[in-house]
Amino acid sequence: GWRGADTVFTAPEFQRRYRQVEVSLFTPKVALVPAPFFEEASMRQSLADTVIIGEEDEVRHVALPEYAAELVYSLTIGEMLSKTISMAVLDTDGKSAEVLPEMYYILKDMLGLDEYNRIVASYASGYLHLGISQGRNLLLANAFRAADFTTAEYFLFMAVRKLQLNPEVSAVYFRTPLSDEEEMSLYRYFKSVELL
Repeated sequence: GWRGADTVFTAPEFQRRYRQVEVSLFTPKVALVPAPFFEEASMRQSLADTVIIGEEDEVRHVALPEYAAELVYSLTIGEMLSKTISMAVLDTDGKSAEVLPEMYYILKDMLGLDEYNRIVASYASGYLHLGISQGRNLLLANAFRAADFTTAEYFLFMAVRKLQLNPEVSAVYFRTPLSDEEEMSLYRYFKSVELL
């Protein structure tokens, strides 16, 4: 579930071991590079061509073979909580979880949905993270700066319209919690609103 920084060391969920542990970081510093064009030596430049990164930013990548792509990212966003959680919450073998960008989990979650139009989003820390696919085609994987949920909705609706998807026959799936008001606002446009 979703927890704040104040519960990291006291929550009972963080005191035990799990079969699998996933730690997601809401970094907007992500770029999806088609596998044939990916070169580890130039991944920093690939990310810098897409987003603003600092000289000290550590750049990593993770394979997404289902999309024939590499997700290039930086976790350097001035926070340490995700690293602390990944070291504190261990799997049953005693290993800490790898911290991966939220976009990685959005793209993975889209694969498990039994819909033709798949829309998966997360909204937190002033960013809307959005993945959209249709059939077997990935149409969009992006993070939008959105100071409030109304702005996040604007980017969501703009993307759906530009990609010519019909929201009335499409469900939208959120990985982050929504308030009742936010959920009802989305219901006015989409067939359904689901939480993953």
